Amino acid sequence: MVKLSEAATSKFAKVGDLDLHYNEAGDGEVVVMLHGSGPGASGWGNFHRNIDYFVDAGYRVILLDQPGFNKSSEIVVTEPRDVHHARVLRDFLDVLGIGRAHVVGNSMGGAVSLSFALEYPDRIAKQVLIGAGGVGSSVFYPHPAEGIRHLLNLYREPSRENLERMLEVFVYDRGSITEELFNNRLENLRRSEKHCQNFVASVEAVSGRIVSDHSARLPAIKADTLITWGSEDRFVPLDFGLRLVKQIPSAQLHVFNKCGHWGQWEKADLFNRLVVDFLKH
Repeated sequence: MVKLSEAATSKFAKVGDLDLHYNEAGDGEVVVMLHGSGPGASGWGNFHRNIDYFVDAGYRVILLDQPGFNKSSEIVVTEPRDVHHARVLRDFLDVLGIGRAHVVGNSMGGAVSLSFALEYPDRIAKQVLIGAGGVGSSVFYPHPAEGIRHLLNLYREPSRENLERMLEVFVYDRGSITEELFNNRLENLRRSEKHCQNFVASVEAVSGRIVSDHSARLPAIKADTLITWGSEDRFVPLDFGLRLVKQIPSAQLHVFNKCGHWGQWEKADLFNRLVVDFLKH
C-alpha cells in the first residue's frame, strides 16, 4: 500500500474569491472527501486513514479543506453552510476540470453531499454519508446534541481544555484519538482563531443553524447512497441515519457497533473495504 504524506499531496485552487486547500493523490474515478464542522477540522485530518486504501483501489482522491477551515480562505457564511459549500464544490470541480465525482461526507460534509446531490444531480456519481447532518432534529435526543454543544463551546472559547471535552464524546474509544491527531487539531485552532470567530458569526447569521434540514427533499435524491453510522454517535444521533435510509430511494445503511461520530477513523479498515466495494459495484 502507498504511504502518502500531507505535504506531498498538498495543493491549492483559486475558486472565485476563495483559495481552497486540498490534498490529492491517485488516478481514476474521482472521490471527493468532505470533513465535518468541528473546530480544527481538515480534509487530511479527517481522512488520512482512508486515502491510501482508495488510491490503491484505483481512485483519484481529493481531501478538501472546506471554506473557513484549515488552510482554505477565511469566510463568514450567511446561509446554511451545506448550501454554500455545495455551490463551492461545484465551482471547485469546474476549476479542476472534473465533470462528476463520488462524494464522501462526514457530519457537515454529509449535509454538503446531500445539498450537492439535490442541487447538482448531474455532477454526483455515488455518495457516502458518515454520521451526516442535514435532516433536522432527533426525535430521541435533545437538540442540539451533546457533541454539538461541546463543538459550539469550543468555537466560542478555543482552548486545549475545551478541545479535550469535545473529543471525549467524539469517538467511542477515547484511546483512538492519537496524540498526533489531537496536537494537529490544537495547532489548527491556534493558527487560525479567525476561523473560529467567523464560524460563530456564521451560525449567528442563520439564527443558530449550521446546516439545512433536507428531510422533505430526500426522496428526490437519485444518487446511489451508502449511509454509515456509529451506534454511539453523540453528535448526530442514529435516528438521522434511519430517516435517511427510509427516504432516499436508492440507499443502504451500515451501522458500526461501538463507534462514535467518526466511523472512517475508528473503523477505518472495515470502512475502507465497505465503501470501495460500494463504489465498484
